[in-house]
Amino acid sequence: MSRHIKRLAAPRTWKIKRKESKFVVKPRPGPHSIEESLPLLIIVRDLLGYAKNAREAKKVIKEGKILVDGRVRRDHKFPVGLMDIIEIPSANDYRIVIFDKRGKLVLEKIGKKNAKYKLCKIKDKSFVKGGNLQLHLHDGRNLLIRVKDPCSPREDVYKTKDTIVLNLENNKIKAHFKYDVGSLAYITGGSHVGEVAKIKEIKITRSSMPNVVTLENEEEFETIEDYIFVIGEKEPYLPVFKW
Repeated sequence: MSRHIKRLAAPRTWKIKRKESKFVVKPRPGPHSIEESLPLLIIVRDLLGYAKNAREAKKVIKEGKILVDGRVRRDHKFPVGLMDIIEIPSANDYRIVIFDKRGKLVLEKIGKKNAKYKLCKIKDKSFVKGGNLQLHLHDGRNLLIRVKDPCSPREDVYKTKDTIVLNLENNKIKAHFKYDVGSLAYITGGSHVGEVAKIKEIKITRSSMPNVVTLENEEEFETIEDYIFVIGEKEPYLPVFKW
């Protein structure tokens, strides 16, 4: 398998110069797909501008100055994806990875306080040994929810496509936003990518086709369920999501 990819063939979600050179670093397989993530080297050099070339970027990363979701990452190919939190404490710089309205992955500034928490979409859930509940999140992590009574699991209040706010310091849930009518959603694909809208209706499709969601902001539109990422109830959880 190739260690690099050609810039012209790189995902269209990458905000890079296509004709500057022939090749670009390829992210390692990880929790995010290649279309929804960027190698750490590109973030340090191309998006943040903390290095002029790959050699300098690798040095910054190897020194342990970059944290992703609260953990030091020293691999310049580590894939940093949607909703991941990037911290550079020495520069007092805290960012979140989101899509802009052109479908490009960008880094928006957030405060140090908000950098302690991460929005995670529940992709699936299952019950494990002992009757405990396990949530499978969009960034590849699994979160165990202790259940006191497996015969009557009152802790089972989470559904797939809901969003939780995870405290990155203690790995505990701070808030829970339901995927339901009236909730605010961030669109992660399609012609309305990067927009924030309120869920108006969820249309269940009795076939192999994805469910369709009707949303409204300045206008009313539809998109498929896979592009919905709930980010709050009456207001977005983070101010970077303009509503």
